[in-house]
Amino acid sequence: MAKILDLEGKPTKDVALPEVFSRPLRPDIIIRAFWILRSHGLQPYGRDPEAGEKTSAESGWPPTGRGISRIPRVKGERSRRSGQAAGVASVVGGRLPHPPRSEKVIYNKINRKEKRLALETAIAFTGDANAVAWRGHRIGGLELPLVISDDIESISKTSELHSFFEKVGLTEELKRLYGGVKRRSGKPRMRGRAYKEPIGPLIVVTNDRGVGMAAEAIPGAKVVTVDSLSVLHLAPAGVAGRLTFWTESAFEVLRSRNKGVEMKVEA
Repeated sequence: MAKILDLEGKPTKDVALPEVFSRPLRPDIIIRAFWILRSHGLQPYGRDPEAGEKTSAESGWPPTGRGISRIPRVKGERSRRSGQAAGVASVVGGRLPHPPRSEKVIYNKINRKEKRLALETAIAFTGDANAVAWRGHRIGGLELPLVISDDIESISKTSELHSFFEKVGLTEELKRLYGGVKRRSGKPRMRGRAYKEPIGPLIVVTNDRGVGMAAEAIPGAKVVTVDSLSVLHLAPAGVAGRLTFWTESAFEVLRSRNKGVEMKVEA
């Protein structure tokens, strides 16, 4: 049994746990599924097949007896580029020896039942206090899994969601999140990822009626609907045990799946 908490952090009633929380804990399945599903969001990229080879450079004929190396050199006279090596690898302005190719297959596949098993065991990990604490979340003496009323879906302000986390008993967790924001150095600043955030709590809802916008300002917090739930949400970096809040209606969806109703499994 699990206790349903209201927005004040007080238990209101008990609810039976869905059968999925009794699944065996398989971290090996989760790690494999995570990296396969992560490949589904990668964008193929590669170089122009003729990059670095669009030049007039040729080796002398015969290539020996000239007192210089046999590397192809650009034709012409009275030019900055003439006489310089080009068209081969390991020279200034030359081609890459093994460039990335856009035709490389980076989309990995996973069996449907294996993906479902990974999702179910990732859900089961959210009810294990030792796994959640080992992942770094500061949960104190909270009883897992955390089930909250559907009223949280209507929260539209970050201050209200922040206050709810404090009332539940996650003050130390909030300090870890706000204190864990780090600024990267170097090129990541030019590529839109200047800041690194720790992984925060996940809120699983059935209808996002504003809580998603409210959670964006809290570092590491995320809101996802139960129909779009994936191993990528429950086990970031392939490490299971993310601190997860389940709404009462989301619990009903998990329970209905055990009765034969298929739950959508997103990649």
